[in-house]
Amino acid sequence: MSATQFASRTKMQHSLFAELSSMFGKEVPLYDKSLLVNHLCNRAVCNLLAALYPGFALTDAQLDATSGERHGAIRIGRDDEYRWIGRFFAQFDLEPHNFYDMTSVGAKSQPIIATAFRSRALPDHRVFTSLLRTDWFDPETRARIEALLAPRQVFSDRAKELIIKGESQGGLSEPDAQALITEGTTRIFKWTGQARDHALYKQLSDVGFKIAADIACFQSHHLNHLTPNTLCMDLYTSSMKHAMGELTREQFIARATTALLRLAHQASRDWMRLHFKNLPQTQLDALPQRTPAQAGADALAATAAATIAQRLAKPDLRLGDLKHSGFKDTTEGPATDTPVLLRQDSYKALTEAVTFTNPDATTTSTTHTARFGEIEQRFYATTPKGRELYDQALAAAEQNTAAHPGLAQRDFTAYEALSAKAFAPFPKTLTELLDAGLVWGLYSATPAGLAAKGTITTTDPRELVRLGYARAEGQRYEDFLPVSAAGIFASNLSQYGTKSTAATRPTYTKAMLEAVLGRPIIDTDHAYAAAQETSLKETFLALGLALNSLSAAQLQPIPATAAAK
Repeated sequence: MSATQFASRTKMQHSLFAELSSMFGKEVPLYDKSLLVNHLCNRAVCNLLAALYPGFALTDAQLDATSGERHGAIRIGRDDEYRWIGRFFAQFDLEPHNFYDMTSVGAKSQPIIATAFRSRALPDHRVFTSLLRTDWFDPETRARIEALLAPRQVFSDRAKELIIKGESQGGLSEPDAQALITEGTTRIFKWTGQARDHALYKQLSDVGFKIAADIACFQSHHLNHLTPNTLCMDLYTSSMKHAMGELTREQFIARATTALLRLAHQASRDWMRLHFKNLPQTQLDALPQRTPAQAGADALAATAAATIAQRLAKPDLRLGDLKHSGFKDTTEGPATDTPVLLRQDSYKALTEAVTFTNPDATTTSTTHTARFGEIEQRFYATTPKGRELYDQALAAAEQNTAAHPGLAQRDFTAYEALSAKAFAPFPKTLTELLDAGLVWGLYSATPAGLAAKGTITTTDPRELVRLGYARAEGQRYEDFLPVSAAGIFASNLSQYGTKSTAATRPTYTKAMLEAVLGRPIIDTDHAYAAAQETSLKETFLALGLALNSLSAAQLQPIPATAAAK
C-alpha cells in the first residue's frame, strides 16, 4: 500500500477524540451538560469580542473547532501495557512529551510517573498517561497488586495486530484506522463498571492509595476525565457553580459580569492570536479594535451574564438535578490576570456503581469515585526563568490560602485579590513577558521589515518588534502542570498525598520511563526554545541580518540545571 492510500494521522486523531468524547458523554451525562455550558460561555465571549473587534464572528462550527480540543487522562498498571499504549498513540501521531514524577509533588504526591502524548506541530489533543509504580509499596501489597494486574488483557489481539500493521507498513488504511479507533472506544478506554478484588481495593483506598486502587482493580484504561478548552475560565466556573446550585442567581451575575469585564480589558490582539490559533493571523490583524468603553463593555457584560443565567435556568441545564458531587472551590494555576501556562478546574468526581468480582468468585456491589469533569484555559509557555518565577508566585499563593482557610467560600473577591497579589511580580502583557525573558515567542518579518531590508541597523529582536520590522507571537503552553494535576486529583479524591510503604523510598527518572516506552520522551522546554530560535533565524534571514548577531541572551537558552528537571 502506498503512503497516499493511508489514512491521515491528523484526521485519525480528530476522529479518535471525537468518538472518545461521544463515548464519555454516554458514560457521564454531566460531561455532556458541561460541554453545553462551555459552549454557552464561549459564545458569550465571542459576542463580546465582536463588539471589541468589529467584523469578528465565528460560526458554531468554527467555535466548536476552537473549543473542541480535548485532553484526557488514563492510568496504566503494567509496564508492557504502557508500551502498548505508546504504540497505540503513535498511530495517531501522538508522541510522549515530558516526564512527570507525581511521587515528588509534596503533600499531593501519588505513586505514579507519567508522560503526555500529543502531536508536536498540531497539539490539539493530548492524553496524560500515568503508570503505577508497584515498588512504592511494601512487598506484600506489591505482590497482591502485581498478581491482580498480571492476567489483565486490555489490548485485544485485533488491536495489537492493527498497531503492528501500522508500524510495519507506515500507516493504516481508512478501514483499519476506524477499526483501531473502535478498539479504543469499545475496549481500551471504555468504562465497564467491573472490577476485581474488593478487599484489595478497600485496603488501598482506606490508607490513601485511591489512585492505585483505581489502577489495580479495574479491567480497562478508562478515561478519568476528558477536558475541553474554555475561552474564559472564570465565566465557565461561575456558570457551572450556578447550574449546580452552588451560587445564587445574584452571585452568579456578579461573578460573570466581572469575568467578562476582565476579559474585555485583557483581550488584546495577542490574546486573540493565542485563543484563536485556528484562524488566519492576517484575518485577526485586519480587524479594527475598540476600547472596552467604546464597545460598551459594561452593558454588554451585564446583559450577557443575565442571558446566561436565563439559559441556565431551563430544565436541561439545571445540573443540580443530576447526580453530582459539586464543583471545586478554587481554580488551579496562576491568578486570573496572569497569562502564563494554564488554569484548570473541575466538577468533582462522581460516585459510580461498581461490581467487584472477588478471588473466591463472590461479587461485591459498591461504588467508586474517580472520574471528574476537568476544564482548562491555556496561555503562554514559560522559559525556565518564567517557570521559576511561577513556582515562587504559586508558593506565595498557597501560603496565602493556608493562612486564610475557607476564604474562597466566605469572600471570593478577597480570595482573588490575594491570588493576584501573589502573582503581581508577573508582567501581564505578551510584550512585557517576552522582554523580561519569561515566555517563549515566535518571530516573523513584517511587510515593513521586508521593505526596509538592507537599511535595518538593530539586531535586537525586541527592538525589531518595536520598530514594526518583526512580529512577535507567544507560544501557547501545550503541556501539563504536575502540581495543578495533583491538586485536581487531591480535591476530587479528598486525599492529599501518600507516602511510600517500601523499606526504601524509590526514586524515578525520565530514563526509566523511556525504557518502559522503548522510545525517547520529548523535552518540551527544548522544543519551545528550538521553535523560537528557528523563527528568529528565519526572521533575520528575511531581514538581511547576520545570524551571528543573535546572542545567547536573545535566544534565552535553557540552563543545564533547568533542562534536567
